[in-house]
Amino acid sequence: MELVSVLAAAVAAYVFGSIWYMTLAKPWMAATGMTVGDDGRPTNASNPAPYVVTFVMAILVAGMMRHIFQMAGVDTLGKGVTIGLGLGLFIAAPWIVNNVMFSNKPKQLILIDGGYAAGGCTVAGVVLSLF
Repeated sequence: MELVSVLAAAVAAYVFGSIWYMTLAKPWMAATGMTVGDDGRPTNASNPAPYVVTFVMAILVAGMMRHIFQMAGVDTLGKGVTIGLGLGLFIAAPWIVNNVMFSNKPKQLILIDGGYAAGGCTVAGVVLSLF
């Protein structure tokens, strides 16, 4: 059952990320300086590696979140939302802030990528609290 909950949380976070970045694709690509083709898509869009690695990372995050939830006794939806959001906002997002600040990229990336971290952890927390 643990593996199923981790995989379900990873899939949910991955789907959230897909929706998040599809919605914010233009500002994100502009902020990252990504090369875009005539069709408006990134020039490396056919490379599956980022998608595969992203899903593997979602599994790692969901696995550690499940471990934290189990150790902390997170057993309700409210606790799952609170802890998931807290991990995203106060653990994952600050690292993203550091990366953006030192990479000298537009500060808009803090909101886009940090928002994904906070939202993705929250979604994973919701799913994990339901199992």
